[in-house]
Amino acid sequence: MTKAPLTLYLAAPRGFCAGVDRAIKIVEMALEKWGAPVFVRHEIVHNKYVVDGLRDKGAVFVEELQECPDDRPVIFSAHGVAKAVPAEAAKREMIYVDATCPLVSKVHIEAARHHENGLQMIMIGHEGHPETIGTMGQLPDGEVLLVETVEDVATVEVRDPDRLAFVTQTTLSVDDTIDIVAALHARFPKIVGPHKEDICYATTNRQEAVKAMAPKCDAMLVVGAPNSSNSKRLVEVGSKAGCAYSQLVQRAPDIDWRSLEGIASVGITAGASAPEELITEVIDAFRDRYDVTVEMVETAVENVEFKVPRVLRVPA
Repeated sequence: MTKAPLTLYLAAPRGFCAGVDRAIKIVEMALEKWGAPVFVRHEIVHNKYVVDGLRDKGAVFVEELQECPDDRPVIFSAHGVAKAVPAEAAKREMIYVDATCPLVSKVHIEAARHHENGLQMIMIGHEGHPETIGTMGQLPDGEVLLVETVEDVATVEVRDPDRLAFVTQTTLSVDDTIDIVAALHARFPKIVGPHKEDICYATTNRQEAVKAMAPKCDAMLVVGAPNSSNSKRLVEVGSKAGCAYSQLVQRAPDIDWRSLEGIASVGITAGASAPEELITEVIDAFRDRYDVTVEMVETAVENVEFKVPRVLRVPA
């Protein structure tokens, strides 16, 4: 039986960013240095395949520091943690390694600097997301107020409208954030913004690639986890950029083939915590069913690399 022709548009950049790459490397190097088990507070990155792979090597994933023994190393996830977490680890004299993405750490430093200057912070982010919890936990209660929408900006109660600054979660949609920032400036003209965009380069680059790819595609698949903020934003960006069918899939078996019947082109991208082997798996699943032609849609080249903490670069 002759396979129907299909064009696969492959976004570039896609998948792992430098912060995710570094975080995974930190867990692997910790296992090499100290042996198993090594404890990790929260999923190191939001991807089940990655987490399961590290678990198989001896990583133990927990949600709270209380679940970790004092005598084994603990790693804090790439999303960042509240200040109280490393303080508690130090108090218990634990070996701990902070895998917080350096771009998230930059937001933490910004927030602390504004606090020292007497400014109350407003954070644009998603309630309950580990990164938001970690950033808000850098300062005392009440010093960071969360807004998720333009509507929230209208009702947020601040201490002094002339003494405010804002930061954003790094994995948000650039376009959605623009509207919230505009609303903040309209209501609080003296609010201070970040020197440089808080939304990270990888999030921005992946969204720009999707915007370039979406108008060409009958459908678009984002390889990523349902708890991955940046992956879910890619789905939204694809829909807004003109792709009628934009869906999140964790792996190839999750593809809804019936929804793709009769299409001629599919765009494929991946969130920043999805490994390339899962993208290859999806492409291979299409090759099994279609006569596939792959075309790259490249909008940026990434060559960023973050060093792992020194404690992992010196012998035990």
